[in-house]
Amino acid sequence: MTTARFWRDNQTRYNLMATRCGNCGKVTFPPRNVCPVCHRKSMGKMKRFQLNGEGEVYSFTVVHEAPSAFEMQKPYVLAMIRMDEGVMLTAQLIDVEAADVKIGMKVKATIRKIGEEGPGGIIHYGYKFTPF
Repeated sequence: MTTARFWRDNQTRYNLMATRCGNCGKVTFPPRNVCPVCHRKSMGKMKRFQLNGEGEVYSFTVVHEAPSAFEMQKPYVLAMIRMDEGVMLTAQLIDVEAADVKIGMKVKATIRKIGEEGPGGIIHYGYKFTPF
């Protein structure tokens, strides 16, 4: 399988996939096979679905000292995002100055380059968030 096909075929790489329990309705991200509330009672009842990609900043921090792979991006903002479906996730905020980030700010997911494996290696993409 080619590298490009690997990334294209892996739906969780380009989509915010979550699961919803068929018993209690609990939404989990990342997807799980067993509900953290119902436990084994929900085996086989976890349904995958795509989050709508919109949420709001719940909390955030500004990173001033970064690992070498992120040196060129600093300072950058990492935020806890509460998605419209209720799940929380951590992601980088982009296209916004750190001083302009506010708790409750509406954001939406976008796919961006995360990094790459050495010169000429596989480019890793993932979700980041931008204000709207």
